[in-house]
Amino acid sequence: MTYQPTIGLEIHVELKTATKMFCGCLNEPDEKKPNFNVCPVCLGHPGTLPTINKKAVEAVLKLGLALNGNPSTGGSKFDRKNYFYPDLPKGYQISQYDKPLISGGELKGIKIRRVHLEEDTARLLHGGVSAGTEQSSSFADFNRAGVPLMELVTEPDIKNGKEAVAFARELQLILRYLGISDADMEKGHMRIEANLSLSADRVLGTKVEVKNLNSFRAAEEAIDYEIKRQTGVLEKREKVVQETRGWNENKKITVSQRIKEEAHDYRYFPEPDLPVLNLGEFRLEEIKAEIPELPEQIRTRFSKEYGLSPEQAEILVVDRRLAEYFEESASELFSEISEDENKFKNIQLLFNYLASDLKGLLNEKCLDIGDLKISPENFSDLVVLIIKGELSSRLAKDILREMAESGLDPRRIIAEKNLSQISDEKIIEQAVAEVIAQNNKAVEDYRNGKESAAQFLVGQSMKKSGGRADPRKIREILNRLLSS
Repeated sequence: MTYQPTIGLEIHVELKTATKMFCGCLNEPDEKKPNFNVCPVCLGHPGTLPTINKKAVEAVLKLGLALNGNPSTGGSKFDRKNYFYPDLPKGYQISQYDKPLISGGELKGIKIRRVHLEEDTARLLHGGVSAGTEQSSSFADFNRAGVPLMELVTEPDIKNGKEAVAFARELQLILRYLGISDADMEKGHMRIEANLSLSADRVLGTKVEVKNLNSFRAAEEAIDYEIKRQTGVLEKREKVVQETRGWNENKKITVSQRIKEEAHDYRYFPEPDLPVLNLGEFRLEEIKAEIPELPEQIRTRFSKEYGLSPEQAEILVVDRRLAEYFEESASELFSEISEDENKFKNIQLLFNYLASDLKGLLNEKCLDIGDLKISPENFSDLVVLIIKGELSSRLAKDILREMAESGLDPRRIIAEKNLSQISDEKIIEQAVAEVIAQNNKAVEDYRNGKESAAQFLVGQSMKKSGGRADPRKIREILNRLLSS
C-alpha cells in the first residue's frame, strides 16, 4: 500500500525587541549571567500584572501582512495555556488560542493557518556541579522567560523534508529582511516542530509531533526518518501512537518523549489581566508600508534587470546587505559605463569579482559585508578599470586585497605603487621576445598546437611585465612573433 505524508510545521521565533513580552526586562535571552534580566513579572510572582509589548505585536502584524495574512478583525486576545514544567515559572504560559493576531497567508505554495504571539519559557541548564558536592545538578535560567515568541503554524500542505526546509529557509530570510528577528537556529532564535501523519485511501493517519529540530539539516532528516518509521509501523499492521517525539542527532532517529497533548489538555481560558486588542488601532497601513522588498521580489528583479541566473541571484539574496552592496556597485558601474554598452557582460564581471574574490576575502578574514573597508563605489571603480583595459585581472586581485586592508580607492593604490597597466606595445613586445628566446621547448610545443604551451608563454610574459601587461595583448604579440 502507498502512504501519503501529510506534514504541517510549527515554527517558533524569538522577536528582536528591546524588552520582554509582558514586562520591562531587557530582551537578551543569550545573556551569559544566569537570571540577570529578570523581575517579579517574568518570574511569575503572585500578584504581578503583565503589560503588552506593542513592538512585539507590530512585528507579528508586519510578518503577517508580508505573507498576505489577515489581521484579526474581531479583536485579538491573549489566553492562558496551562501546563506544568520546570521552565514555566507561572505554571501557565500566556499565549493565544482562538483569536490569533494573524489568520491565513501563504509562502512558497504552503498555506499558513495562523501566526500568534506568546512568551518564551526559561532555559534548563544541565551538568553543573552542586556547591559542596560532587553531584551534577540542573537549574533554570530565567533570562529567556518572557521573551516575545512568535509562533507560525502552517496547514498540512508539506510532503517531505525538503519542502519543509525550503519553507523554513524562506521564512528565515523574510524575518531577517523585516528586521524582526535574527532567526539564528544555532542560538535557538528559531525552532522548528513538525506534525506528521501518513494517510492511505484518503483516510488521515495518526499525527505525531517531532521536536528538537534545531537546524535545517535536522528538520529534513527527522521528517524523512519519521515518514520511513511510520511506514514501517503501518506495513506491520500496527498502530502509530499519537505522541511527541524528539530528534536524536547522534543516532539520526526520532525517540518517544511523551503522549501528545490535545488542546483541551491545556485548559485554555482568556488571560484576565490583559485587554482584547483592537488591531484597527495599530496603524496597519503604516506597518504595511514599512515592509521592504522581499527575497522573492528581489530574485525576480535581479534576473530581469541584471540578467543574473537563479543561482547567482540566490547568492546575493541570502544576505540582504550583500544584495544591497551589489546594487550600489552596479549603480556606480552604470554611472561610469553606459547601461546599453555590454550591460549584462559588465554585470557578470562585477558579480564574479563580488561572489568569488570579494566573498573570498570576507571568508578569509571572518568578516561580514558590513565590516568591509571597500565601499561599493571603490569596488565598482576597480571593475570599471578592468572593463576599460586599464588594469589586468591579475593585478586587480592584488589591488582588491590592498583595498580590503587600507580602504583606499583603486586609482590611488595604482598611482602610489606604479601598478598601472602597460600601454606601450613596444615594451610588451620586448618582454614577449625575451620569453620566446628563453623557452625553446615551450615555443616548439606552441608551434605544434599545444594550448598549455601558449598559456605558459603568456604567463611568463605577464610575470616579466610585473603583471602590468594586458594578457590579450601579450597573446596577440605572441601569435604575431611566432607565426612569422
